[in-house]
Amino acid sequence: MSRSMKSLLVLAFSLLTLLFSSQSFANNQADTTVNKATEQEQVTGSENNHNGEEKFNVSKTILEHIRNDYSWHLWGHTSIPLPVILYSDKGLEVFSSSKLSNEHHEPVIYQGNYAYKNIDGKIKVVNEDGTVNQELNKKVWDFSFTKNVAALFISIILLCAIFITAASAYKKRGVTSAPKGLQSFMEPVVLFMRDEVVKPAIGHKYNKYLPFILTIFFIILINNLLGLVPFFPGGANVSGNIAFTMTLAIFVFIVVNLNGNKSYWEHIFWMPGMHWSMKIFLAPIELLGVFIKPISLFIRLFANMTAGHILVLSLICLIFIFKSIFTSIVAVPFAVFIGLIEVLVAFIQAFIFAMLSSMYIGMAIEEHHHHGDHEPHYNEGDEA
Repeated sequence: MSRSMKSLLVLAFSLLTLLFSSQSFANNQADTTVNKATEQEQVTGSENNHNGEEKFNVSKTILEHIRNDYSWHLWGHTSIPLPVILYSDKGLEVFSSSKLSNEHHEPVIYQGNYAYKNIDGKIKVVNEDGTVNQELNKKVWDFSFTKNVAALFISIILLCAIFITAASAYKKRGVTSAPKGLQSFMEPVVLFMRDEVVKPAIGHKYNKYLPFILTIFFIILINNLLGLVPFFPGGANVSGNIAFTMTLAIFVFIVVNLNGNKSYWEHIFWMPGMHWSMKIFLAPIELLGVFIKPISLFIRLFANMTAGHILVLSLICLIFIFKSIFTSIVAVPFAVFIGLIEVLVAFIQAFIFAMLSSMYIGMAIEEHHHHGDHEPHYNEGDEA
């Protein structure tokens, strides 16, 4: 196995390790505002429907489709339960997510070390009356093997299978023979990323960082495309999970700053060619930029992929809101059109993330040559 392939596999599985830690962060830092809004809408809906007819809740439906979950829905009432892994002051606890719901897929209380219940996609410690116990809830850390984690494992397996298959074809036929099959698809993509993105942005040292950039590009691309497939093994909103995008950005942040040379840090803390007063003024701004760059990376990817899913689901929900054939005739073509645009966006977002990562690395390792802080000297006769 080549050095680049080994680096690719190491980076891919390292990504999985860090994702588990990020998953805990995402589970414990849930968006309480959205959850409260959803609960309020559920209460309002039940109050306004005295005739027993269940009101169609648009926000709840969309949030259920794009959020992470403890089981993988297949069809109808069929789902694949996933392992729930909780750690509290009473120790480690592992059980199946099927214990958190009944045969009608309604959430129920499971009595483990504490009483647990799935509330709005998050496992909470509850009291006997079903209300959340805020004090005990702070003691529980959620490291569960959720739908997004399972989908990420599937994408990693696909990624490894694709690259190992392509590498084996090169070993059998050599690099000079015409590519065939999967190899013919992968070669132009890899060459494009190498010659048009990584090499121009990083420079002559690009070979050292090429496996890392390719890993980022393909893992984002595969998860973006799988997220557009509405059935197993697709349908998971991995790229729309901020824990996933944040993990990628953390890797970029580490690589950039660990490889930053003296000139890179000099431009941050003591900008060459500036008066000392301006250097003091610019230093905190440049230092802030070190953290803003990776933050912009993960927010951009997260927001764009989530917005695409929400837009498609919103168009589909129009059918259930107006309940007319005319609405279906209008909404379905629009949803298909937006879905096709999302396919394009899946490639664009993977490309942008890889391109900006390459640029940040290139800026960190670039050698700057300064001629001093003095004014440039003009010879007599030179044009002003």
